[in-house]
Amino acid sequence: MNALVQSIRRSLFLRLLLIFGTTVLLFLIIIFWSLRLVTDTGNTIDAIPDFFSRNIDSIIDIESIGSPPNLANAMRLAEELGWTIQIRSPIMRWSSDTDNRIDVTQAEFDHSLSADAEIRRIGGEDIIMVERGGYEFYLYQRAVPEPAINYLVLYVGFTLAALVLLLNYFMVNRLLAPVRLLKQGAERIRNGDLGFRVDSDRQDELGELTESINHMADSLQSMLEAKRQLLLAISHELRSPLAKAKLRLEFLDESEQADQLREDINDIDLLIADLIEAERLNQEHSVLVSEAVRIGGFVRSVTEQYVEYKGSLEVKIGRPDQEFHIDKLRIRLLLTNLLNNAVRHGENKPIQVKVSFSEDHAEIEVVDQGEGIPAEHLKQIAEPFYRADMARRRNTGGTGLGLYLCRLIAEAHGGTLNIQSKVGEGARVVVCLPRRLSETPA
Repeated sequence: MNALVQSIRRSLFLRLLLIFGTTVLLFLIIIFWSLRLVTDTGNTIDAIPDFFSRNIDSIIDIESIGSPPNLANAMRLAEELGWTIQIRSPIMRWSSDTDNRIDVTQAEFDHSLSADAEIRRIGGEDIIMVERGGYEFYLYQRAVPEPAINYLVLYVGFTLAALVLLLNYFMVNRLLAPVRLLKQGAERIRNGDLGFRVDSDRQDELGELTESINHMADSLQSMLEAKRQLLLAISHELRSPLAKAKLRLEFLDESEQADQLREDINDIDLLIADLIEAERLNQEHSVLVSEAVRIGGFVRSVTEQYVEYKGSLEVKIGRPDQEFHIDKLRIRLLLTNLLNNAVRHGENKPIQVKVSFSEDHAEIEVVDQGEGIPAEHLKQIAEPFYRADMARRRNTGGTGLGLYLCRLIAEAHGGTLNIQSKVGEGARVVVCLPRRLSETPA
């Protein structure tokens, strides 16, 4: 018995089968019980037995009624038989029952029983008629009310059926509750919350699935952590050779080749700096230096670095300019990366920078009219080292870390970064920042 209980506890299929079987059984019991009570509210009328008809004189003591009939004896005989007796003559009409359900005058002859008794039929029912002393005695089974539907029984039956269905719903819902938790957990893991684990004490198939998902998240987190640690270690190790290369480069004669080499070393140095900054922001307790800044004026000061851009750069600041608490250095890095992307891909077309305010948030919007980003790349474009131009052509520049850093900086402030784009129509990047670092965007 214990083995069976353990098998049921460990098997989701067996428990669902048990719930289904119990539901079907309860429904059958309720239906049978309801029909039984409904149909038992009336009785049927049986045919007159043959031996009763053949022995009418010995079974029914017509003589005890007498002629003229003794009505008291007739009533007593009717009660003993459980039948209805009607007595008819030209001067008499009497019945043992007040409600005569049969009009005996309409009955038709069927066959004779004796010299003074015969069977008549009406509506498929037999009537015994005995004629003695100028009186006609009609005997037939007592009137019984037609079976009626017991609505109370039906209502009770329907109520019990509804309760069974409701109980079945709650049991199945409770049994499958971990599925919703697994879905929510999978969504959080998919969205990058690799530290999230689904709690479950189930020991059935859903418990095993939960454990598998948690193990998968552990593996993903370990692999990504190993990747980050490797990148960070490589970044730190490369700084010393780069410093030496820069120093030696200063002793070389000025030439186009030296300039190109210097540019390449600066690109590598910038990449390493971005990697280290991304690692800092990825830490659970990354420290931001909060300062009260009028966000509109700050954005305008950053855009002034791009006065040499061949296309126009338009800045629109919502009025009045408002004060926000931000990490100036990191927000400057965010704006610089966004503007660099817009300039790099803007094809010398106009660029717009807009700052708008709501009650608790500021929105910084950078819009270019460049080649745009294909829809299939939008979800991954803010991931590290991801680029829509996977060939990484030299003339497009960039390292694949710019938008990733922007997203990390926005999220570190409790904000969001949203990218919208269509091929041939340019890109629109919106950064939403809360008024204070501790607030979360709506």
